Amino acid sequence: MLLRTLLVHPLTRDLDLNDPRLTELRRELIRSKPFLLRIYQDWYTWIISNLSAGDGAVLELGAGAGFLADFIPELVTSEVFFCRGISVVVDGQQMPFASDSLRAIVFTDVLHHLPQVRLFFQEAARCLRPGGRVIMIEPWVSNWSRFIYSCLHHELFDPNAAIWEFPSSGPLSGSNQALPWIIFSRDRGQFAREFPEWHVRQVLPQMPLRYLVSGGLTTRNLVPAWTYGFWKWLERGFGRSGMFAGIVLEHK
Repeated sequence: MLLRTLLVHPLTRDLDLNDPRLTELRRELIRSKPFLLRIYQDWYTWIISNLSAGDGAVLELGAGAGFLADFIPELVTSEVFFCRGISVVVDGQQMPFASDSLRAIVFTDVLHHLPQVRLFFQEAARCLRPGGRVIMIEPWVSNWSRFIYSCLHHELFDPNAAIWEFPSSGPLSGSNQALPWIIFSRDRGQFAREFPEWHVRQVLPQMPLRYLVSGGLTTRNLVPAWTYGFWKWLERGFGRSGMFAGIVLEHK
């Protein structure tokens, strides 16, 4: 707890997680931290590489702190509350879009904040056209990440949770970081039975070190930006021990 307090970024120290001002500040932080900026650029490149071709809008959930619109000019940016830089307020569990109208739904660190995640899978299947995709970057469970998320992160991390739901204390403060792993690894068979309309195209564990040493969205810089290539090279020796995973679902 003392280490976490010492490392916290001074600009985010006193803001509530559910305060829209914190989301707007995080957008500025990403752009001001070159190492972290390159991580997001890599994530966005991966997201774009997995977009399906064809018609329909691309919706980003939880877009308030990011800059994916720089990569996808026609992107529909959304957030769960109003803040600068978004075009529509959207709750991923009840989306105001016509059936079969979207080509893709993309996001970074959103799924594990949804207290009724089954509602999202139902809504996404309704809004996406056949062949449309959900493309996400989410926290992942490995022996390495169990230690990091349990000891150094402020969000709830419970890979032993018996159910997918959790009580919501706010749009961003309620979460279970282990939820994506629970659904797409531990309970993957259950997901397939409950949602036969979805095909899990890819689950790619990644980034065991880079996000950690970047300081992320709440912590001070830990390494200089010029070392980015070294850390990326070093991660090759960690196999599938990622702190995150890129996950692609396709609507059948």
